[in-house]
Amino acid sequence: MDMNQQTQGREGLAALTLGALGVVYGDIGTSPLYTMKEVFGPHTGIPLDAPHLIGAVSTIFWGLMLVVTLKYVLLILRADNRGEGGIMALTALAAQAAGKTHRRRVALLLVGVMGAALFYGDSVITPAISVLSAVEGLEVVTPLLKPYVLPVTAAVLVALFAVQRYGTGLVGRLFGPIILLWFSVLALTGVVEILREPAILAALNPLEALAFLRAQGWHMFVALGAIVLAFTGAEALYADMGHFGKRPIQLAWTGLVLPALALNYMGQGALLMRDPSALESPFYRLFPAAWLIPAVVLATLATVIASQAVISGAYSMTKQAMQLGLLPRLQVHYTSTREAGQIYMPQVNWLLLAAVLLAVVGFGSSSALASAYGIAVTVTMLITTALTFFVIRHAWNYPLPLALAATGAFLLLDAMLVAACMLKFLDGGWFPLVAGVLIFLVMATWRRGRELLLDNIRQGDPELLPFIGTLSAEAMHRVPRTAVYAVANPDTVPQALMHNLKHNQVLHERNLILTVVFHDVPWIPFEERVQVTPLVPGFWKVQINYGFQNQPDIPKALELCQAQGLPINLFETSYFLSREIVVPTRGAGMARWREALFALMSRNAGNVADFFRLPNNCVIELGTRVQI
Repeated sequence: MDMNQQTQGREGLAALTLGALGVVYGDIGTSPLYTMKEVFGPHTGIPLDAPHLIGAVSTIFWGLMLVVTLKYVLLILRADNRGEGGIMALTALAAQAAGKTHRRRVALLLVGVMGAALFYGDSVITPAISVLSAVEGLEVVTPLLKPYVLPVTAAVLVALFAVQRYGTGLVGRLFGPIILLWFSVLALTGVVEILREPAILAALNPLEALAFLRAQGWHMFVALGAIVLAFTGAEALYADMGHFGKRPIQLAWTGLVLPALALNYMGQGALLMRDPSALESPFYRLFPAAWLIPAVVLATLATVIASQAVISGAYSMTKQAMQLGLLPRLQVHYTSTREAGQIYMPQVNWLLLAAVLLAVVGFGSSSALASAYGIAVTVTMLITTALTFFVIRHAWNYPLPLALAATGAFLLLDAMLVAACMLKFLDGGWFPLVAGVLIFLVMATWRRGRELLLDNIRQGDPELLPFIGTLSAEAMHRVPRTAVYAVANPDTVPQALMHNLKHNQVLHERNLILTVVFHDVPWIPFEERVQVTPLVPGFWKVQINYGFQNQPDIPKALELCQAQGLPINLFETSYFLSREIVVPTRGAGMARWREALFALMSRNAGNVADFFRLPNNCVIELGTRVQI
């Protein structure tokens, strides 16, 4: 490799590392705004004295080392699914590797889907607590501004969700430098306080953390329920691996994020050792009075960025769930001509905004929201560790003792954090769990409803090959165009084909029975994208394969048929689609309310032509009533 290539490689790595700072670490980077305040809040009962401050800071520091550095940065970032991360990618990888029996595969998929559903609960709480905790700095500037905290928070959130339609490309370029400034400020303000009270450096001794937890007894779980707030956002390291790659995420963590967080938490501990009255807002009390307003502005910008990462993650998760058959089609707008991952989903955006505003108004303060925060995150972390065991054991083929050793300690730690957060269930912890369970029910209902629908269609429609064999033998009038019949089941006659023959009494010269299959891998390369099978004269079976990260585009995929001996003139092609109108009925299948829910989702599903990027002036849709 020559010097120029090395320089370009370093510049590319630096740009990716800066980008990872802005997107990946926004959530965990804003945790210092509220964590220490919650650890020593009245509800925990932990005395605010030097030994307990050193012990709590030590527990936070070593928790960051164990949960984030060892578990995520060193272990779980290795468990990529063709370069992609996140709970959906990990679920697909684990189910693929360990699903030797249908039962185990389904069980792993269900566990992963539950983790994905809980992510939505986190997507509601993160913007609410992050922005609200930043804007609460106005109260530190002057108590007279307290009545404006909720209105300002709501205005910031509405503005944030309103600009989503324009895409994150332009704002994204600003994310890295702002978060770089944020972490630099975290480190600087922490160092200033550590120099004033160096005794806090004793927190670097892990024995202080063990002594702190042991001294709490069973009350340790209450303490951990607050300390876990320092680890929220760790899941983003893995979820965003596909955008930046493993190395930039690791470099950003070890080179800047971990040192800055450690210094700031120790700085807050040192401040509280000197001045216990600073507990009202230990983060903002790190700043001189003249710097408070700039600090509030910077913190608000940082929390908006942290929220943006979660919102973008919700879009990506929804798109993946749609393509894995877990959610109905929703509108997807691609906001960048270069980055396929930059998408905007209006229905998800406005539902998420409504839920976030309800959380802000309903809970009213960051302290109240802190009670709701943590449960969804820790359960997702536990599920991630459990799925990683199956990857290590079955995908990497490591011996069972080694797989247990690699994940056992983390499973125990995650289980302790989940138990600690469960103590906050009645204080608001129910909120993200209920949200997650409801979304899980929606996903399970859609998946099961589609299975029942396809079974019903298979039973009612004639076999494809005998039917088209008869057609080719008849002297039926043919029109000189290509007809594409999109179907879910390629072995039965498409409803649209039967309607076309019945009502128009015409057959096209070239007929494609098209099936689109979404696989549980992130990407399908172009050479594997299309499979063409000749049937009888004038009929071909075409299967288009996509991964859950691919962008569906049927006309573009059909161009690939030429390499397999089937050239298609897209300007002389008509697309015939069957739209099923679901009619719930009593009897076998699902509960009546679930059938009604499935019918409602089916009626309101996004336009299939838009989803597959079909040209509007070439689509013919024909409806069919189907009972389930």
